[in-house]
Amino acid sequence: MEQFKTYALMTALTLLFIWFGGMIAGQMGMIIAFVAAIGMNFYAYYYSHEQVLKHYNAIPINRHSAQGLYEIMDRLVAKANLPMPSLYIIPDNVPNAFATGRDYEHAVVAVTEGLLELLDEEEVEAVIAHELSHIKHYDMLVGTITASISGAIAMLANFGMFFGGSNNERPNPIIMIALMFIMPLAATIIQMTVSRNREFMADEGAAKMTGHPEWLQSALNKLDHYARGMVMHDAEPQTAHMFIINPFTGKDFSMKQLFSTHPSTEQRIARLEKLKY
Repeated sequence: MEQFKTYALMTALTLLFIWFGGMIAGQMGMIIAFVAAIGMNFYAYYYSHEQVLKHYNAIPINRHSAQGLYEIMDRLVAKANLPMPSLYIIPDNVPNAFATGRDYEHAVVAVTEGLLELLDEEEVEAVIAHELSHIKHYDMLVGTITASISGAIAMLANFGMFFGGSNNERPNPIIMIALMFIMPLAATIIQMTVSRNREFMADEGAAKMTGHPEWLQSALNKLDHYARGMVMHDAEPQTAHMFIINPFTGKDFSMKQLFSTHPSTEQRIARLEKLKY
């Protein structure tokens, strides 16, 4: 059910983008928006993981430099029936982790130095299992595509009043101004809903993979507590959905639940609690 909801929301986001292009510049705007959506999805598919790793200064590691981490990964990929992903370390003291890559053969798991220092071995295993669950369900690609389209809708809204289109095709200026505010909001809500659904699914997948929901509960507690006090040095909103804990947890405002890329840690722990029975 969660997977169906996610793909339905992704479809809605793409259609929203195309429709908004039509509202701004008529039939030609709709065609341009459709081509742009294909182009963005193509770029996200092939190149987004490289850009993310470069942005966070991630360093590739091997069995010799991180034997313990590889031993954990060996156990988990066997259970998940996945090929071994590439492993990276992010030189940041704030504990966090993410997965990226377009498919199983190009998958990457990256963890910060802070995560390895803060968590014990069982908690690290739970976090790695969470990221492998994302890989198993292609969540990295889903999240990148939805973020790209959502950002494009916001861009269209910013420049909407400057696009052409005949007088018959162009909407009433008052409606246009309203859409410039409403459309980015709607796109953001859809993007965040997709991201939160995938986090719940990855938590469940991790609990089943390790057989110990309490390991992930403990890890989430520690990570959330730390994230409330510090933000990763290179964190940016466009990639927040990728991390196991929102790197901007300590920066959220009163409406954080509506616009957060992650469910609350309390909700995630409560769902994990149900898996113990």
